[in-house]
Amino acid sequence: MVFMGDRATLLETGRFVQRHARNAADEIIEAVGAVDAAVDTTAETDADTETETETESEARHRRAAERGDLASMSALGALLLRRGDLDGAEPYLRGATAQGDRAAANNLGVLLHQRGYADEAAGWWRVAAVAGSAPAAHALGRHHRERGDEPAAEYWLRQAAEQGHALGAYALADLLEHRSDVGAERWLRAAAEQGHREAAYRLAVALERRATEPDRGGPHEAGRGPHETGSRLRAPGGAGAVPPAGPGGGTDPDPPKAESTEAEQWFRQAAARGHRRAALHLGAILEKRGDLKEAGRWYLSSAKEGEAKAACALGFLLRDAGDEESAAVWWLRAAQDGDGNAANALGALHAARGEQQTAERWYRAAMDAGDVNGAYNLGLLCAAQDRIPQAEQWYRRAAYAGHREAANALAVLLLQAGDANGAEPWFSKAAEAGSVDAAFNLGILHAGRDDDRTALVWYERAAAAGHTEAALQVGIAALRDGDERTAERHLRCAAGGGSAEAAFRLATVLDARRPEPGPAVLGAPRDEKTECEEWYERAAQQGHRRAQVRVGMLAAGRGDLAEADRWYREAAEAGSRNGAFNLGLLLAREGSEREAALWWTRAARAGHGRAALRLALLAARRGELTEGRHWCARAVELGPAEVAERAARLSEALHQELTA
Repeated sequence: MVFMGDRATLLETGRFVQRHARNAADEIIEAVGAVDAAVDTTAETDADTETETETESEARHRRAAERGDLASMSALGALLLRRGDLDGAEPYLRGATAQGDRAAANNLGVLLHQRGYADEAAGWWRVAAVAGSAPAAHALGRHHRERGDEPAAEYWLRQAAEQGHALGAYALADLLEHRSDVGAERWLRAAAEQGHREAAYRLAVALERRATEPDRGGPHEAGRGPHETGSRLRAPGGAGAVPPAGPGGGTDPDPPKAESTEAEQWFRQAAARGHRRAALHLGAILEKRGDLKEAGRWYLSSAKEGEAKAACALGFLLRDAGDEESAAVWWLRAAQDGDGNAANALGALHAARGEQQTAERWYRAAMDAGDVNGAYNLGLLCAAQDRIPQAEQWYRRAAYAGHREAANALAVLLLQAGDANGAEPWFSKAAEAGSVDAAFNLGILHAGRDDDRTALVWYERAAAAGHTEAALQVGIAALRDGDERTAERHLRCAAGGGSAEAAFRLATVLDARRPEPGPAVLGAPRDEKTECEEWYERAAQQGHRRAQVRVGMLAAGRGDLAEADRWYREAAEAGSRNGAFNLGLLLAREGSEREAALWWTRAARAGHGRAALRLALLAARRGELTEGRHWCARAVELGPAEVAERAARLSEALHQELTA
């Protein structure tokens, strides 16, 4: 029979007595109240009593017990029992029990239980419990629960709990929770309020779980969650394995906030009493809130007590603070204790340093620890080294184990190898498991088959989950269908997510709504930049060439020629023929016709018909008729129609000059 409690340190066991049995018994040995008052202490002063050692106390009780003092017999028996001297304790406990001492009856039950006489022990516990001993009622309740007699167990545990016995209250809560009884939380709370650290921890878990239920509106996870995130490494676990918690209740109008706050208080109380999982969970709560210094202290406290997940989490905090070497020390400690997440972190650390073999060893260690991310990370490592068959092998292993990002990566490999039919089911599996990238990839797959309707369904799904490129594709589709409002909404999402193309397209939508500018008024102040221009600029700053040209045009329209020159030049140097043409126009207006010709030449050679026409005109003015006809022919070829028409007329005129 196992008794649960919080005593951390025990004396050495006596002969033939196992340590785990004494650990349990020490928690239910009943202290004897008012012993000193009942013992003859005439030879001692109050000061002597206050400084009395355990040896002196034992001698004093032994003398009084030999004179037949009941309280000293009981106290001496309890003292020897705690020490593990069962042979020495038994006669004193039996003597005191015979005289009706309930504490001695309880402690005699403990002694007999340690000797393996469970039924006889239960008999004495019953005697003591009937006499009002809460520890005996607790022990008797646990005895009955171990034998499967839950009604009897509940009766006696309730007797102990109602007398304010913390261990009894906790044991009763555990029994009720096992039966999903709503009364469990009440007794967890009662035990926690009396300082029972495990009860405080489990109460906190129950409160937090209720606060984070989706239908209650709370968050789905606290701190870094234990599931893969699609990046190379997942975040450190939260609280690790926790015991089951009872169902919630109450009618608080704002329960998640109140319950989360209370949960934190109980985690803190349990952690302060040395509960390492509570310290880990408290650290995760504080880290999520941004209190990294205090979070680190609790992670450290938990890690020193042997909690591998806390050591791993502490490593991530240190890494984020820039102390990679200290992080590696804690990850190593956690990995050696079997934490797969820490092994993954070590693998990534060595991979970043180019130590591929060491990285692979740690990824394998993570996999051996049961962490499916180890196989996924091995796949990433092999793919980065162009070891495609091995990458496929590891991705497949992780994918079969349910790793959604591995399923997506496997599908990408298959698609790149030309096996679209083999890729599709893996994309689907990953997307159904919540992989946003896989949903987007399914959109690409169906778009490649000209199945735009199905592609849009997957793009919309990915866009709803915040995928930037998917939102862009949905926006483009909406523009194509003439649904400008839907297009704008999705383009704003994509542009806000960093898509330069989305920013440009959003700017064009807004640009089309702008009223035509009125005639310029001399001396009038410049207009402020419009929203569409701000989006053009955002796209331009990301290197979008068409946006750069448009920003240059808007700047030129405001009279800011230096700004226009900058953007035209940037676009032209990046290969934009429109940028090169516009830069040439700007330079020509400023009298730099020679440099303008250079940019027009670049634009014309890239297929810009207007630039070719400009070069033809320049050549004609310089009297270079043959070159002029060459550029005219190029302009006719490139168009558009009006340019081709003008170039044809100019070519004919030059021909007449040449043949005159």
